[in-house]
This record gives sequence, C-alpha cells and structure tokens, in this order.
Amino acid sequence: MIVRIMGEGQVKLADSHFTELNTLDDELLEEMESGDEAGFRRTLHALLDAVRKLGEPLPDDALEPSELILPAPDATLDEVRAMLSDDGLIPG
Repeated sequence: MIVRIMGEGQVKLADSHFTELNTLDDELLEEMESGDEAGFRRTLHALLDAVRKLGEPLPDDALEPSELILPAPDATLDEVRAMLSDDGLIPG
C-alpha cells in the first residue's frame, strides 16, 4: 500500500502493519472526540513516526496513486477532523 504524508511524500507500507497503525488511529479518534489537543498531537506524531519507520520511502519523483493520505505533522485538530471519515485515517 502507498501512503502519502502531506507535505513529506509517499511511503510504501506492507499491509501487515495495519493492526499497529489502526491502534494509533483509534487513539487519535478518541483524543479528537474528547478535544484532547496534547493527546492528539502526541498520537498524530506517533502515527506518522510509525509509518516512516515501518515503510519504505518512495523517490521524490515517484507519482504512485496513494491509497491512504495522512495529515502533515503540523496539522491542526480541526484540519484533521475535516480529513476524517467515520472510519478514521486508517481504513479498517
């Protein structure tokens, strides 16, 4: 699966990592629903760090279709809320 981190680029990620990423996504949703800004910021960074760590960056000139788009590390709570569907950032 190809994942895009807005403002950074694309990462190729094995489907086997979805369980770990879904756990972080669920935490992020809970923090967003409760308005926990500090928790949201911490979990967003943990999610992005996990994608970077577990994935393989694609070259900057690669233009693969992204199956998943994640917000930039500096995205606000409101910006991420606008990106979300009922399923969160990681389709489950």
